[in-house]
Amino acid sequence: MNEIITMSTFETIVVILLGVIFLALIWMITDFNALKKDIKEKTINNPETLKLRLQAYERLALLAERISLQNLLTRVSNAGLSSRQMQLSLIDAIRQEYEYNLSQQVYVSPEVWRAVNNLKEQNIYVVNQLASNMPYQASAMDLNKQIIDFLINNPKASLHTIVLEALNFEAKKIM
Repeated sequence: MNEIITMSTFETIVVILLGVIFLALIWMITDFNALKKDIKEKTINNPETLKLRLQAYERLALLAERISLQNLLTRVSNAGLSSRQMQLSLIDAIRQEYEYNLSQQVYVSPEVWRAVNNLKEQNIYVVNQLASNMPYQASAMDLNKQIIDFLINNPKASLHTIVLEALNFEAKKIM
């Protein structure tokens, strides 16, 4: 009979201990979520953080403009280059612009950063595809003409305006 009472007391202690552990976990999770929310509110409403985020959207809008194919063609010199050299110059210009602004992903939403990344990848892909269809002896001017023809014949193929609209939308949300 004494064993039954001891066992029942042991079970009661275990149940109480588990209850205390459970309540402590709930308290820790609630406290952690409140702390996380507090940090987020402080950083979002902080004027310095807001300024950095707006500057990031501004820089990414400039990046989108600078790596748009039509703007690249006017900026990248093609004097005396072959189509292959022009292809490499265009891709190098896209990558340099992108890498220069890589740190801006910290300040923008993952969706916007994916859009910027997709624009870069799409433009590299278009340049590579069009260049691969050029004859070996083609000039940079021939490649430029192919790219311009592609842009004229496929106005909706470029992500450029969509990315700019996404950047505008996100920037206006935080203002």
